[in-house]
Amino acid sequence: MTKPKRKREAAAARTDHLGSPIPNHPTLRLTPNGNLVLAQSDDAPPLDGEAAERIERAFSLNSGNGLLHLGGSMVGRALPPVFSYWRELAVRYLTGVCTLPDVEERRDPVPPSDASLEELASAAPLMPGAEYLTADVLRALWSRIGAAFASERSARGGTVQDLLSSLSPAWNVVGRVHFHLAENRGDTAAPFAFLATYTSRLSALGKAQHQPLGQALREYAGAAEKERLLALLLPVQRASESCAWLAEMIASGEIFHPLRWSPVEAFRLLNDVPRLESAGVVVRMPAAWKGGRPPRPRATATVGASVPSSLGADALLDFNLAVTIDGARLSAREVKEILRAANGLALIRGQWVEVDGARLGRVLDRFERARALAAAGGLTFAEAMRTLVGVGIGDATLDAEDRAWAHAVAGPWLEETLRGLRSPERLTAIDPGDDLHGTLRPYQEVGLRWLHLLSRLGLGACLADDMGLGKTVQVIALLLALRREGSATRRPSLLVAPASLLANWAAELERFAPTLRAVIAHPSAKPPAALAALDEQTVAGADLVITSYGTLLRSPKLGDARWELAILDEAQAIKNPGTRQTRATKELKTRARIALTGTPVENRLGDLWSIFDFINPGLLGSARAFSGYAKRLADDPHNPYGPLRDLVRPYILRRLKTDKTVITDLPEKTELRAFCALSRKQAALYQQAVEELADALADADGIRRKGVVLASLMRLKQICNHPSQWLGDGGWAEGDSGKLGRLRELSEIVAAKQEKALVFTQFAEAAAPLAAFLGGIFGRPGVVLTGATAVKHRRELVRRFQEDENVPFFVLSLKAGGSGLNLTAAAHVIHFDRWWNPAVENQATDRAFRIGQTRNVLVHKLVCRGTVEEKIDALIESKRQLSRDLLEGGAELSLSELPDDEIMRIVALDLRAAVEE
Repeated sequence: MTKPKRKREAAAARTDHLGSPIPNHPTLRLTPNGNLVLAQSDDAPPLDGEAAERIERAFSLNSGNGLLHLGGSMVGRALPPVFSYWRELAVRYLTGVCTLPDVEERRDPVPPSDASLEELASAAPLMPGAEYLTADVLRALWSRIGAAFASERSARGGTVQDLLSSLSPAWNVVGRVHFHLAENRGDTAAPFAFLATYTSRLSALGKAQHQPLGQALREYAGAAEKERLLALLLPVQRASESCAWLAEMIASGEIFHPLRWSPVEAFRLLNDVPRLESAGVVVRMPAAWKGGRPPRPRATATVGASVPSSLGADALLDFNLAVTIDGARLSAREVKEILRAANGLALIRGQWVEVDGARLGRVLDRFERARALAAAGGLTFAEAMRTLVGVGIGDATLDAEDRAWAHAVAGPWLEETLRGLRSPERLTAIDPGDDLHGTLRPYQEVGLRWLHLLSRLGLGACLADDMGLGKTVQVIALLLALRREGSATRRPSLLVAPASLLANWAAELERFAPTLRAVIAHPSAKPPAALAALDEQTVAGADLVITSYGTLLRSPKLGDARWELAILDEAQAIKNPGTRQTRATKELKTRARIALTGTPVENRLGDLWSIFDFINPGLLGSARAFSGYAKRLADDPHNPYGPLRDLVRPYILRRLKTDKTVITDLPEKTELRAFCALSRKQAALYQQAVEELADALADADGIRRKGVVLASLMRLKQICNHPSQWLGDGGWAEGDSGKLGRLRELSEIVAAKQEKALVFTQFAEAAAPLAAFLGGIFGRPGVVLTGATAVKHRRELVRRFQEDENVPFFVLSLKAGGSGLNLTAAAHVIHFDRWWNPAVENQATDRAFRIGQTRNVLVHKLVCRGTVEEKIDALIESKRQLSRDLLEGGAELSLSELPDDEIMRIVALDLRAAVEE
């Protein structure tokens, strides 16, 4: 616990001139509200102090100002991938400003097209909040950059050019010089024409007016105009520093005249387009060249044209290879001529094409090896998918330029399969039958179709829906659907979950699918001898075997059995590939695998690899190969994360509560039981308290008896929270409390989603330890409200929680904060301990679930299994109205009136259910 503290102190020790801390490892995270926030992350690459200070200062104002300075002041600077990505958005904005013909009158450039924004969103690197990134979010951030630009210009009182110049000399462009390249088909010796122009004014129609660059020498001939001429030619002069041919043209004066060019000269300009544009020169290519470049001959691979003979991750797919230009297939003779030709521009089939025999040869060699594998038996599904999206993991990876000469497409069968995985709403409906007690919501039906398709194909699936969207019921529906389809060889499926969730699964199965035959393989449900005897034969009649990660590790017979499906709940439990627990799950023998997680799996490359190594082994290569690939991604200035996203996207289904297609279909408030185990220390103290209560009841009556019962119930509640709360030793070690462990699991998901939580406890003394514990999980402090909080400070605490996105949680004592507060920034309410009065708990929940709330609220009620908490909770649930009336004055008072034997039955400890093994 001391090491993270030292890290935080070291970070806090670095401050800027305003006294604000500068993170050692800053990154940018996108919040659910679409705000871009600077945050600290130990996983982020380091940033030098000067850059970190400038970025921190800019983002301390707002995201628009931060982006403006990131794009304006950091242009041309090497930055980590996340910063480079967001810089690109600002660079596009500023580039648009520079190309406005009436820049001083028009405040904002035209926003990018929807298609351009969608493309930019899909190319984002893995980063916190990536699941919230959409074209609409980028469009909103574009507007915020515009607002920051206008604000800074107003504050400075100068021109647009003044502001651009203050950001960076790279934006110091007065007027625009254009280099035009055109085809001159009538001249075989010099088939290209070159002309330099400039824009100095607007036409009567408001269009930029081009004039030959030579005209500038006459227009700015006077001494008074010399400065304007120098400013106009500055981008050309800057470009000539890295383009020797341009320097020669300037020295000879040829730059001011129209020129006839050979293909070699035209190709020279083509290669230097990036240098010219970065210097501020606009380059115009022939209109027939799409994207500003001539077409290239490309090695085109077609993968998966036919249905493979078998399905699954080991399925072998066909592979076909051709060389094409604009989709037209070239003959073998034409390909040989291209490979022998010198690099440059060549006239092929009546059109100019770019030729690079060495690069095309490398691409063909790579694809030829794949074709040889296919000819020998076929490509595996993983190899085919990596080839299709251009991800080289563990292979002789093509660089970014080489990939521009390669193209892979899915054949008819694979294309149809991928279309179903990427758009599961179009799949044929799957009917789980009447054995499903309940109606699936539309998005859950889509999830069932998607899970069914992947399981039928023998491929792995990661169902990563938000907490509360019903991952459990979608899996239950899948199990019912598979049972309906029937198969003589169908085996039971295995579900592995944290021990604290086994009771939840048993309850959900009983609620939604009581006909499913389930076996719980865990010490809480079976004695050691029966558990040890479980093997493939003894569970053959079951539909589902449910076990915990720990039990699977200690039960080799479960690991040796063959399963229909292997399902991991809270699959983030295997994010560390080096643990024995993770290795045990990955060694399971199964036809298909499913991972369930509410934590975004696309934000951390290491977690992504480990989960995919379970669901689709080999798709992302070995850990070493993937680590090398990830490093190449981080080092690539172009940040080509798009191919990796395309590779994993078919196997991840993630729906958010913020999605309008989901939120309109959900109840506004969802209550979940979060069952917790007791630690051995808790169990020992609890049993001791029960025994002392039994002895005290034997000698007490009347008022004294009521006092004994009330004091004992309070003691049991405190022990269920944490032994240190009862003992008063101030320890609050996480390992001593099952509730703290469960609170960590819930809070890690909330933190990963950058949502906010209210945590209620009826004990004021528990508030500070809980806040300290949660601060370690969220990485930043929250706020605390108890009866000891001065009334004058309460409004400020509420304001901070509601308005400051860096305040992630609010710990409240139930009496002090259970009413009268508006805390709609929270999407989660966690009752750490129970008041045993539904009306009081609902009143506390309504701090978040009230008018003004725009998100669905998830209510998590922590209950220790095998204790008085579970028995009171069952009473409340089974006789809701009766218990509401019965417990209105407080459960403790009502329970104190019961006979001794009833009290002892309610408080008795079920050790096997209570202690997690």
